[in-house]
Amino acid sequence: MTRTDTDQLALAFARICNAASGVVMQVYNSDFETRQKSDASPVTQADEAAEAIILEALAKTLPGVPILAEESFEAGIKPSIGSEFLLVDPVDGTKEFINKNGQFTINIALISNRAPIAGAVYAPALNRIFLGGRQAFCGDLEPGSDALETCLIAANARRFGSEPRTAVMSRSHADEQTLAFAKAEGITETISAGSSLKFCMLAEGKADLYPRFGPTMEWDTAAGHAVLNAAGGRVENPDGTPFCYGKVETGFLNGPFIARGRVQGRA
Repeated sequence: MTRTDTDQLALAFARICNAASGVVMQVYNSDFETRQKSDASPVTQADEAAEAIILEALAKTLPGVPILAEESFEAGIKPSIGSEFLLVDPVDGTKEFINKNGQFTINIALISNRAPIAGAVYAPALNRIFLGGRQAFCGDLEPGSDALETCLIAANARRFGSEPRTAVMSRSHADEQTLAFAKAEGITETISAGSSLKFCMLAEGKADLYPRFGPTMEWDTAAGHAVLNAAGGRVENPDGTPFCYGKVETGFLNGPFIARGRVQGRA
């Protein structure tokens, strides 16, 4: 597998997400304990166990490529990055995980020259997988199933302008600024969703816009961004410039962004 074969990389990431889903669902279906990290965000043993599986698999898939993974980063493991690195969030949407509403995901993405070029997002409690390289795909997949390659169908973002115009927003972070932006964009319907599933809803044509003005980390967004790009959508800064990764100067903290489906008059 070459690093330029982004569809195959995305498929490999999806397999790794699936491999990690077993331990995630084992914890999810138990009476697990929750702890607080230094930033006051919650963490469970699922995050740590899944990350260990993912890191081992990625080291074999792309040996030598630096990996920024949420729990390792929190523990002080912060490798130097170059033009190419991996971002891993073993359980994105830990609050959704704790609340047991199913809207959490396992995320892996490859960044090259500050842009996500391949990614996979798996929501194991919803039996739903998304991946994107040159093309985007989605499908229904039970955790641990060997039917990954046969379950996939093409995912395509829809063109903004259809009615109703729909925005998807964070279940726990929507605010007045977000609502005002959506209104100014002509949004007539809003949907709440957790984790990186919001990008995926745009990628499969279920929504048009995902505005986010609150903070996120790069590993929260990269895999969903890769899927949306492959489906024909885009993620931008609020001023319309490209939304980039490798922000060492901010500690890999993201600023505000706007994720969109296809835009009329733009490729």
